[in-house]
Amino acid sequence: MRMLSLLLSILCLTSICGLRAEAADSSYVPDIETFLQIGSVGGASASRDGERVFFTSNMSGVSQLYRLTPEGWPYQLTVYKDGIDFYALAPDGRSAVVGASIGGNEQSQLIWIDGETGRPRQLTNAPEVQFGSVRFGNDERTIYYRSNEANGKDFYVYEMSVPDGKSRLVYQGEGHHSPGALSHDGRWLVVEWYESNENSELYLVDLTSGGTPKLLTKHKGRAIFTSAGFSPDDGKLFLLTNNNKEGLMRPAVLDVKSGKTSEPLPPSRWEIEDGAISPDGRFAALIYNEEGYGRLHLFDTDTFKELPVPPLDGIVDGPSFTANGSLLFGFSSPTQAPDSWRWDWNKQELRKLTNTMYAGIDPKLFRDPSLVKIKSYDGLEVPAFIYLPPGYKQGDKIPFIMDMHGGPESQFRPYFIRNFQYFILNGYGILAPNIRGSSGYGKEYLGLDNYKLRMNSVKDAGACARWLVEQGYTTHEMLGIRGGSYGGYMVLASITEFPDLFAAAVDEVGVANFQTFLENTAEYRRALREAEYGPLTDPEFLKSVSPIHKVDKIRTPLLVIHGENDPRVPVGEARQIAAAISARGGVVDTLIFPDEGHGLAKRPNVLVGYRRQVDFFNQHLKK
Repeated sequence: MRMLSLLLSILCLTSICGLRAEAADSSYVPDIETFLQIGSVGGASASRDGERVFFTSNMSGVSQLYRLTPEGWPYQLTVYKDGIDFYALAPDGRSAVVGASIGGNEQSQLIWIDGETGRPRQLTNAPEVQFGSVRFGNDERTIYYRSNEANGKDFYVYEMSVPDGKSRLVYQGEGHHSPGALSHDGRWLVVEWYESNENSELYLVDLTSGGTPKLLTKHKGRAIFTSAGFSPDDGKLFLLTNNNKEGLMRPAVLDVKSGKTSEPLPPSRWEIEDGAISPDGRFAALIYNEEGYGRLHLFDTDTFKELPVPPLDGIVDGPSFTANGSLLFGFSSPTQAPDSWRWDWNKQELRKLTNTMYAGIDPKLFRDPSLVKIKSYDGLEVPAFIYLPPGYKQGDKIPFIMDMHGGPESQFRPYFIRNFQYFILNGYGILAPNIRGSSGYGKEYLGLDNYKLRMNSVKDAGACARWLVEQGYTTHEMLGIRGGSYGGYMVLASITEFPDLFAAAVDEVGVANFQTFLENTAEYRRALREAEYGPLTDPEFLKSVSPIHKVDKIRTPLLVIHGENDPRVPVGEARQIAAAISARGGVVDTLIFPDEGHGLAKRPNVLVGYRRQVDFFNQHLKK
């Protein structure tokens, strides 16, 4: 027995030493499943006194709500099978309201959560209705939210008494409406209305009298207005808007009585993408979008003098103030996974509140991208981020993946992206372009792909692919393309318009046929999408930009991934493109998940999806 024990000890030591040696070997790269176990933290907010901090994390496999204990330990408050879609925190931090849906169908229901124990209480139970945009009143007893319960199409704004669940209609009208800033005296609520992702208005609603709402932002042309908060005396409204000469999102101060608007800061070349006002209205946090990076700036709202900010180089998001002179926010970078942080500008103290798990992978292995500008067919410069593997030498031709973002009113940002780092450490290069129509570069750039200009953005993708080959980074035989949602459409459009440019393609929840997409998308989304892509009353144009009608040109092997419950891009888009390619003898594979919606959210499904992507690209690009 002693000999057996000795042998077992030697074997165990050998095994442990082997693991340590493997981990210490700089050439060792874990598999994709390990990379996808790296955690993520987001949505940090705190009680007004700053003592109770909450955040969301995927550490359980889906997004759940957590409270940070005084000892710094995350206490899990929700345990929903499909996770939560969002949450809003009561001012005292003693409770929260979460939105939760089933299987990715996005029909979020509202649930009150005890902030100490996680005890839930259902506030709504209407599976056919979508609830969202929740914000608490100035106490923990009232919430404001949007809902399409009236007709399934239009979102009205409601007020609910949390203790008894009784609600009343606050604002109604056609289209998408949501609650915005609330005055300190609780009398005035700003309602935000979106005609499209490029045009909105703000209305002022008197919660006490129920009088006619006042339009605050009458304007000509396309412009976005989003409310941030009221001044201490409720006489002024701080907001962000691109209704200016340069068409860039900037802060503005609106006099509520006169309706006059002024800009408190000198013009900047950068868009401001997010902002927050302190509970007393005295301080403002603004996030500048500087070529995709998110830089934090703090201001005194009386003088708009800048206050000190922490030295963080990456992407700051989701700022929120506490009453004790500190700011909570999320931070990530290409080499650092998302965590929640606190900045006390009076003491100039920066504290990391959470510690994301890296699944045993050394973050020193991760790579930063470089920003490049690529000239398109008409001379327009397209910004793009290029990632290269360790030890890459100029002139080496390596397998490359072009990653197309969704939206299209969105922007590729250099966040920490797990699968990017996996591909890079396995010898791949990645190019992530922000083709025309992307946000972050002003109103003019955003509108360059609207309606009849749709194919110009596809030409940008072709120009980026040719640039990679011309610069000697890769060859057409080693070049792949992938994308999700609108990025999935870009994949399908690229392999039909440029059948010889790519050797492999992955389409996740993408549009194949704009006519069937608009007919079958959720009714509450249709008007917003028609404003971008073109109306159903113009079927000939929709046909001209739909890949399904050019499927005979596809020669690129294709992997199609979709969720059965997708309300945005119905699963029929995946099935019809796969069937059409298969009927012509093309190479196509499909992954349809019965318990997912618009993209993969559950960790087991994410693992299956990315393992298939890795195998697919390895098969077709590493020959």
